Amino acid sequence: MIEEKLAVMSLPYRGADKTVRVFIPAHEEGETLPVVYMTDGQNLFDYNEGQFGCWYTREAVREERISCGRAAVIVGIHNDGHPAERSNDLTPKNIARRNEPVGIPEEFKKMIDPRGEEFGEFIINTLMPEVEKNFPVKTGRENTAFCGSSAGGLESLYMALTYPGIFSYAGVFSPVPLYMIYDADGINSWLNEKIGSAEEIPYLYFYGGGSEPMEKDISDCMEAVYNNVFMSIYPEEKCSIAVKPEMPHNEKAWKPEFRKFLHMFLAK
Repeated sequence: MIEEKLAVMSLPYRGADKTVRVFIPAHEEGETLPVVYMTDGQNLFDYNEGQFGCWYTREAVREERISCGRAAVIVGIHNDGHPAERSNDLTPKNIARRNEPVGIPEEFKKMIDPRGEEFGEFIINTLMPEVEKNFPVKTGRENTAFCGSSAGGLESLYMALTYPGIFSYAGVFSPVPLYMIYDADGINSWLNEKIGSAEEIPYLYFYGGGSEPMEKDISDCMEAVYNNVFMSIYPEEKCSIAVKPEMPHNEKAWKPEFRKFLHMFLAK
């Protein structure tokens, strides 16, 4: 038996280094495992006494292995810079016309430079080949998932619908409200185009809370997109939605939902 390990990589991204941590659970010699790529790697593995907390992904994988005999490699992509850099990396630019942000200071507006497409290309063209070369992961879409929350939830939806031949499952947790940051007609057209032209349909697990005003707005918008678009054109067996009005917008809320998502992905 090979013991579990948390490996660290630094990969080139936009002229700097992007930190990536990879959790490899205990496994047999020669065994390969499915893989989940996740945003906000800085919050996935270590308990944080501060604002954001932890997803406890290692514990989720261990519990799944004990209860069901299945496990996965978790690849956590860090946000290494200013929070604005995170927002830029996790917000696609060209999927629809973007609405002008309301109530954001002018100095912050100057920092807005959406590049979710570029971040996605980094994952596909730089990160995934390194992971598949250096770690015991199964390849192929059926063994590959993506997951993120907040802006990471938006990027997770983008990745699943843009690369349906690569990702078979996506966790879309508390996604930044599509109708608030993009023109509604434009985002509906993009969703219809991506869904209608996909040869492979990924499974989408939507989750939202509601105990804070921001999270309530997120959930309301998520439900509107789900009901107005996905229920009309997406295969019913390929998506699900969970809304827990009592839960806030943080890792404490996302932790149990990740366990459900991981179990669904591995039990498919």
